[in-house]
Amino acid sequence: MATDIKGAAHAVEAAAVMRLLPARPRLLALGEPTHGEDTLLDLRNELFRQLVEQEGYRTIAIESDCMRGLVVDDYVTSGTGTLDEVVEHGFSHGWGTSAANRELVRWMRAYNDGRPTSERLRFSGFDGPLEITGAASPRQALTALHGCLAARVDAELLPCTGETLDRLLGADDRWTDPAAMMDPARSVGRSDEAGRLRLLADDLVALLDAQAPHLITATSREEWDRARLYGRTATGLLRYHYWMADTSPARMTRLCALRDVMMAQNLLAVAARGPALLHAHNSHLQREKSTMQMWQGPVEWWSAGALVSAELGEEYAFVATALGTIRHRAVGAPPPDTLEGLLYALPEDRCVIDVPRLATALGDTRPAPRVSPWFGYSPLDPARLAGTDGIVFVKDVLPT
Repeated sequence: MATDIKGAAHAVEAAAVMRLLPARPRLLALGEPTHGEDTLLDLRNELFRQLVEQEGYRTIAIESDCMRGLVVDDYVTSGTGTLDEVVEHGFSHGWGTSAANRELVRWMRAYNDGRPTSERLRFSGFDGPLEITGAASPRQALTALHGCLAARVDAELLPCTGETLDRLLGADDRWTDPAAMMDPARSVGRSDEAGRLRLLADDLVALLDAQAPHLITATSREEWDRARLYGRTATGLLRYHYWMADTSPARMTRLCALRDVMMAQNLLAVAARGPALLHAHNSHLQREKSTMQMWQGPVEWWSAGALVSAELGEEYAFVATALGTIRHRAVGAPPPDTLEGLLYALPEDRCVIDVPRLATALGDTRPAPRVSPWFGYSPLDPARLAGTDGIVFVKDVLPT
């Protein structure tokens, strides 16, 4: 069987990934089974360079705060700020400390230098302003949306003033209290002020849509797209905070689902701009439902990849990353009867796996699920191969 599986393996190159697909997808999603490992991010960076140079891709979108991502995009497109400032303020989840993320931003800025706008690379964060411990205040997105409209439409059309928003929002730490994730009673999401803000956010987005011809002409399509991002983020955050205050058994399932809905909306906006490489955890990009064991029990929801794939069809492709070892995280060599164990026996340190050929090589053999000894790593589920367009296998993830 090892020889048969070897026939499904190819060097990790953009061309090898493209050969797995019927056509160039608008969104090419590269998943990862764990976060924070520069071995995987360096591989992502190299694939993105090749996609730019060989396939005409112009955008990379990663699992990071969509509002913070604007800081990175401004830098790589126009040089706003400094590299140090951008990596400090332009990423969420602590991703700015990664040397690979810093190198990505540096390379994108260098690539764009001197190029016309139509040829410049773009950066997007597609996560909401959310962390596992809570959610951001809607202030930044809501006031930015209001500011865009206040500067360009008649004042009598606005549903409120900026002062009203500020009064209703109150102190930001009311919204960001980490205790609210475990205790719904600590959330302000169902307060009278939050309810009023949800209505105002809806009215502001409706006004933005109603004034589209004027706003696009008065500013630019780029500014219009950014205002729509503010609107999606403001309404998404207020909805998320509302359900943080929920006390039903479905609370965490709903919150996980709402996060991926925000991701999917941002990814569809990225897709409208042209072909893009996406990078996030496999669980957010897969075509199947995602599952997680949480303190209140298991939760299950449709992933962002499933939502986007349903919308885009073959214009969405998903390539999962699997790995052999992360020895500095106590993840040793995989058992030989697991999918990762079979791939670990290949001679290559890293390779692209043709999933249909792998399935043929496996025949009636059903690899056993791998059990992770570390909570931060999620092995591939061999039962879900059919929803995967390819696999990037990395034999050993090394410490940085």
